[in-house]
Amino acid sequence: MKERDAEFAAFVGAATPRLRRTAYLMCRDWHLAQDLTQLTLAKMYASWARIWRTANLEAYSRRVLMNAVFDQKKRRSDSEVVLAELPDRPGAGTPTAELHVTLMRALATLPVRDQAIVVLRHWEDQSVDTVAEILGVSASVVKMQSMRSLTRLRELLGEEFILQ
Repeated sequence: MKERDAEFAAFVGAATPRLRRTAYLMCRDWHLAQDLTQLTLAKMYASWARIWRTANLEAYSRRVLMNAVFDQKKRRSDSEVVLAELPDRPGAGTPTAELHVTLMRALATLPVRDQAIVVLRHWEDQSVDTVAEILGVSASVVKMQSMRSLTRLRELLGEEFILQ
């Protein structure tokens, strides 16, 4: 039992920053991202005895996180919009900060599953097959929705933004 707990602690240390970043990209709220990350880790710990030696823990954790994000989006009112506030510090008005806010607002206009596809494919650089497995959809759905989402983002952001 101690070895299993040590393995879980090592997994938590390695996976938490990645999970929190992905959750933030999906919800644009660091506090909610932390909550979703903790929920993901709690659910994984509950299944740890079953999965720790047999599952692809990276893919499994992404799947659990995305399910938590989708569940949270279903519970949240459609009229509620979370926007990050820029901190009061030097450089807060720089183009980098403005670009970040612009990109996050554009991403927020996409349906939640499309956000997940964009984040997993283009931020985490996951393969089409991996994203399809995480989200429980076919590879063709990932390709089609990725193409449509990037087209929508290009329409919103204009041609001066480079999206790949």
